[in-house]
Amino acid sequence: MIRTGIGYDVHQLVKGEKLVVGSVEIVSSIGSLGHSDGDALIHSICDALLGAANLGDLGHFFPSEDVKWKDSESVYFLKDVISKIENKGFTINNIDATVILEKPKLGNYIPSIKKKLSGITNLNASQISIKATTTDKLGFIGRESGWAVLAIATITDNNE
Repeated sequence: MIRTGIGYDVHQLVKGEKLVVGSVEIVSSIGSLGHSDGDALIHSICDALLGAANLGDLGHFFPSEDVKWKDSESVYFLKDVISKIENKGFTINNIDATVILEKPKLGNYIPSIKKKLSGITNLNASQISIKATTTDKLGFIGRESGWAVLAIATITDNNE
């Protein structure tokens, strides 16, 4: 049986923080404010995978209020989520995500992001789609005060 999950995450952009997208540091004058490293791409992928497996959401396992996750690399969260879904008998088929960010442009970073995510997930790069778009200067994203990511994941339930 094929199952599908959707993930969504938003982070504020501020000066003095790093911008990490898919575990790749992006050259930028503003970065993602978050309890962890603020990697909204990985956070949304985690929620999509957890949703597909009906295991809840990222905040349930890694609450922002817990000081032990302060400044953590989000790659740890993704590895843990993958372990959780694999222990329940699921296999990841596909991940598709859209990063919504006015600046900087991510086009040149997407191959590196896909390669990094492929290594973390043990998926072939052809099973991971990463796209980037803007809001054409509309809203908080257009004003460069935040960014968002929408992700979808499909998994196979090997128990059925």
